[in-house]
Amino acid sequence: MQATRQTDESPAAYTPTDRTVPTRSADRARYDRELVHSILDEGYVCHLGFVRDGAPVVLPTLYGRVGERLYVHGSTGSRPLRMTGQADPGLPVCLTVTHVDALILARSAFHHSINYRSVVVHGLAYDVTDPDEKREALDALVNHVVPGRAEDSRPANKKELAATAVIRLDLNEVSAKLRTGGVNDEPEDLDLPHWAGVVPLRKGYDTPVADAALKPGTQLPGYLAAL
Repeated sequence: MQATRQTDESPAAYTPTDRTVPTRSADRARYDRELVHSILDEGYVCHLGFVRDGAPVVLPTLYGRVGERLYVHGSTGSRPLRMTGQADPGLPVCLTVTHVDALILARSAFHHSINYRSVVVHGLAYDVTDPDEKREALDALVNHVVPGRAEDSRPANKKELAATAVIRLDLNEVSAKLRTGGVNDEPEDLDLPHWAGVVPLRKGYDTPVADAALKPGTQLPGYLAAL
């Protein structure tokens, strides 16, 4: 997916905090900046958590990364985006992205698991009001789904921009967590007559299906064929 180079001034790792050090399986936590970026760039959907009227709310949504910033967009009528514009100094949020890489089937029910890669970001979300940053953010959102697509589609017009809100979350308080490897059965269970092992999962793309109203002669773009 979209790759954005870190600047030379960026440290190689994020600084752990009380909120980014897990209380369980802390050995699986990682703070490497390049690893965090790779997990974020490979995903499509994040889950954005915040508190509304004293109760937690978690919403799935698309996102995009530009350097050390994540952008989320939605309708100006969307409740979390309205709340971000009203919050001072910003709306406290928690954003997560997760990939499931394999199913781990153990001999015992207790030791069943999954191999995964995840990122958790804590921070304050801010309403993006600068027109240039807003357009950059919207391009990043489109290119995050398919790199090169923003340059090969009509940009949002004034009416569409007015109806779209964008929030920004800086990558400051961040951690990755992952599980790799195989089955971790107890020694006394190794002779049980149950199959155990790893079931890898794959993500792929099928053949694109052209829109029925596509202008005759319009070719499949190279960046899409490359998927």
